[in-house]
Amino acid sequence: MTNASEQDRVLIFDTTLRDGEQSPGATMTHDEKLEIAGLLDDMGVDIIEAGFPIASEGDFRAVSEIAKNSRNSVICGLARANFADIDRCWEAVRNAAKPRIHTFIGTSPLHRAIPNLTMDEMAEKIHETVSHARNLCDNVQWSPMDATRTEWDYLCRVVEIAIKAGATTINIPDTVGYTAPEESATLIRKLIETVPGADEVIFATHCHNDLGMATANALAAVAGGARQIECTVNGLGERAGNTALEEVVMALKVRHDIMPWSTGVDTTKIMHISRRVATVSGFPVQFNKAIVGKNAFAHESGIHQDGMLKNKETFEIMRPEDVGLTGSSLPLGKHSGRAALRDKLKQLGYEVGDNQLKDIFVRFKALADRKKEVYDDDIMALVTVTADPSAERLQIVSLKVLCGTGGPAEATLEMEVDGKDVIATEHGDGPVDATFKAVRAIYPNAARLQLYQVHAVTEGTDAQATVSVRLEEDGMITTGQSADTDTVVASARAYVNALNRLAVRREKAGPGADAREISYKDMS
Repeated sequence: MTNASEQDRVLIFDTTLRDGEQSPGATMTHDEKLEIAGLLDDMGVDIIEAGFPIASEGDFRAVSEIAKNSRNSVICGLARANFADIDRCWEAVRNAAKPRIHTFIGTSPLHRAIPNLTMDEMAEKIHETVSHARNLCDNVQWSPMDATRTEWDYLCRVVEIAIKAGATTINIPDTVGYTAPEESATLIRKLIETVPGADEVIFATHCHNDLGMATANALAAVAGGARQIECTVNGLGERAGNTALEEVVMALKVRHDIMPWSTGVDTTKIMHISRRVATVSGFPVQFNKAIVGKNAFAHESGIHQDGMLKNKETFEIMRPEDVGLTGSSLPLGKHSGRAALRDKLKQLGYEVGDNQLKDIFVRFKALADRKKEVYDDDIMALVTVTADPSAERLQIVSLKVLCGTGGPAEATLEMEVDGKDVIATEHGDGPVDATFKAVRAIYPNAARLQLYQVHAVTEGTDAQATVSVRLEEDGMITTGQSADTDTVVASARAYVNALNRLAVRREKAGPGADAREISYKDMS
């Protein structure tokens, strides 16, 4: 790499569709691979490693179609150090506007022992296979697998051979996640200084996360002279995963003062692709994951929430909008303070005085001690709940249920709706299903049941059951809870309780208003 513009740019090589898919259980369908490749291409990823073409017919077809459809990215396929792999890889990527062959071989003593090759025999194999790949494609990447545990002199020797054979990118993998950041930087720097021709190729780094240092090692390698980072969306990959795309890209963006290098990735698309990869791979993102976790821009502590309300930069080093979110979240819990509660009440349409806020805050703290997360409707209940049952639009008068092995369950429900008694009888797949159908028959609604949970408060057959219900309608989420020794009765009351809260939410939204705007956006 000889010109200044190349020195200032870090190429992002995404291997979600190859190394990421190697996570046990993370296999994606053909259409899912094409979708993710399209998203990567659209967000400006420089190189997409689309798969391992010789691994299966499905992998070959996916790589081939991705190559044909790519608009911006280099499309790369992986190949072992043999002619059959390399030929199959070239056949898959050759129709890409910008194809690349990536061939590799394990060079550490442990990996050399597997094919039982001497150092000289392996060196000859590297020369032959890299030369073969370069005769097919003018963009060839070569990797000495387990490079960080390969003898220094031998690593220099084989890197020089690969460069002379025509490799244009030399990737130095920390295959087992063993390296520390200082070692990572030193290794790249010494290779560039020592190996003849090293200044004419791009050095890359591929770091695994076994010791939790993948991102740190990758950025340290860039400081040592590497100009390509291999990574995956959400850090997906073998064992503990890889360097996470979102982490290195945002680190380069946020700390440009000490890492003055650029990337072409559109960071505003990060959150969308993170969620899609989590969905199609079946690997959910942990809540406290950097950049893309549910809690990455969430603040519950009272001190943090007060600071955020005064100046967001107090506790955020990047903007949620930079990764595609609409804003931060101030979830209310037992650590929250008065400032956050007042702000939430204002968002929900309540202007309260200091004395009323003090009273609500005391009850809020008592509630937060019992619940992990306090929802908007819980806050509204603290303001609107009253000892007078007539304040609720819907009230259960009586409930009778027949169930057993003889047929479908039957529920006969009498309710008071806005002061009028209404009776309905419905059948269902079990007593709770029949009861909920009876409620809907009396009070038609479009609310979707998101959660139904039953917990026994005490032991024994006479235990009191606590039932929790969560409903969603047009972006509004409400919860209802009730306790009774009869689980079906508790279920009915919890369901009706949630519907009553939903009715209050609708009224607060006002005529013609978008009710979703009175609630924080869902960050999950």
